[in-house]
Amino acid sequence: METIQDDKQLEQETVKKVTWRLLPFLMLCYLFAFIDRGNIGMAALQMNQDIGLSPKMFGFASSLFFIAYFIFEVPSNLALQKFGARKWLARIMITWGLISASTALVQGPHSLYFVRFILGAAEAGFFPGVVLYLTYWVPSAYRARMVALFMVAIPAASFVASPVSALLLQMDGVGGLRGWHWLFMLEGLPTVVLGVVCLFFLTDRPEQASWLDQRQRNWLTATMDREAASRAAKQHVPLWKLFSQPHVWGMALVCACASAAGSVLNVWQPQLLKSFGLTVMQTGLVNSIPYLIASVLMVWWGRHSDRSGERRWHTAIPLMLIGGGLAMATLANSLVPVVLLLTMVLIGAYSFKGPFWAMASSWLATGSAAAGLAGINAVSNLIGGGLMVNVYGWVKGATGSYAMALLPMVGLSVVSVGILLFLSRKARAQGGGVLQEAAR
Repeated sequence: METIQDDKQLEQETVKKVTWRLLPFLMLCYLFAFIDRGNIGMAALQMNQDIGLSPKMFGFASSLFFIAYFIFEVPSNLALQKFGARKWLARIMITWGLISASTALVQGPHSLYFVRFILGAAEAGFFPGVVLYLTYWVPSAYRARMVALFMVAIPAASFVASPVSALLLQMDGVGGLRGWHWLFMLEGLPTVVLGVVCLFFLTDRPEQASWLDQRQRNWLTATMDREAASRAAKQHVPLWKLFSQPHVWGMALVCACASAAGSVLNVWQPQLLKSFGLTVMQTGLVNSIPYLIASVLMVWWGRHSDRSGERRWHTAIPLMLIGGGLAMATLANSLVPVVLLLTMVLIGAYSFKGPFWAMASSWLATGSAAAGLAGINAVSNLIGGGLMVNVYGWVKGATGSYAMALLPMVGLSVVSVGILLFLSRKARAQGGGVLQEAAR
C-alpha cells in the first residue's frame, strides 16, 4: 500500500514540476505568436485606409498567413524532430518576431501580401511542435488539461492584445510614424527575445532534465517510453499513406471548424464591433471581453475531460456552441447580443482544443505523430484560416454585412460535428486506433 502511495506521490510531484517548468514559458511564447498573428485585426482600423485595402484585399492578405502555414507546417515539425525542440522552436520564434515587426514597413497591398506569407512560413510548425513536445514530457492522463492550459494563450493573446493594441494605435504621429507602425514593431520584437531565451531554457527530453531529481527523471523517462511503445504497437502508417487516408482529412476538417471560428473572429471581430459606432479604444476593450471568458472556460473544460476520461462529447459540444452562436449572431442587430453570441462562439472554439488534440494524439502511432499532428493542424488552418477568412471578406464585400458573412461557418460546424461523431465511434470500435486499418 505504501509503495502505491509513494508511486502516486512521485507521479504527482513529477508532473507538477514539469508543468511549472515548461507550461508558463511555452504559454508566454504562444501568447506572442497569437499577438503577432492576429494584431493585423486591430491594425486594420488605421492601416486599411492608409494602404488602400478593400474588405476583399484585407481578407486575402490575412489568409496568406494560413496558406504559407499549410505549405511549411509538416516540414517544420519533422525538422523539430530532427534538430530538437530547443533549437527549432527558437528558430521559429526569432524569425517570426523579426518578420512581424517588419510589417510596419509595408507600403501597399502587395508588400503586405508578401510579409503575411513569409510570416506564415516562419511560424509554421510552432503549435504542432509544442503538442509533439508535450507528448515527450506529459503522460497521456494529464494531456488534455496541459494542452488546454498551453492553448489558453490563444484567447489570452486577444484579451491582452486588444486593449494594448488600441493604446499603441494612440501613438499615432509619435516619431513621424502612424499608430499601426508602432503596434507591429513593439509587439513583434519581444518574440525575438523569447526565441533567444528558448535556447537556454528548454530541455529536449526527460532524460536530459537536470532540473528533475534522479527518481523523478527515472519515473518520467520510463513512463513516457512505455506510452511511446504502446502507441508504436499500433501499426505504423507511412507518411505517404497517412495523407491518403480519409481519417486524417476528417480530423482536419473537424479541427477546421474551430480554427475558422478563432481565425475569422481574430481578424474581423474588431471591425465588426467598431461598425456599432465604437471608438478605437472602446473597440479594443469590448473585443477583449469574449476572450477573457473563453480563456477561463477552456481550462475548466480540459480538466473536466481529463477527470472524466471522456473526449468525444467534450469535443463535439464546443463545435455545437460554435454553430449555434454563429447562426444566432446573423440575426442579432445590436451590440450587446452580438458580443454575447461571439463569446459563445469563442468559448466553443477554444474549449474544443484540449480534448480534441488529446484525442487526436492518442489515435496516431508514435512514428506517425509528428507528421499526423502537423498535417491535421496545417489542413485545418488552410481551410479555417486560408479559405474561411477569405470567404468572410468576399461575403462582406458583396453584402456589406459583417453578420451575414458568418453564415458559411455555420455550415462548416454542422459538417464537423457529423464527421467527429462518426470518427470517434469508429475509433472506439477499433480500440482507439482509428488509423490501424489504414495500414492494411
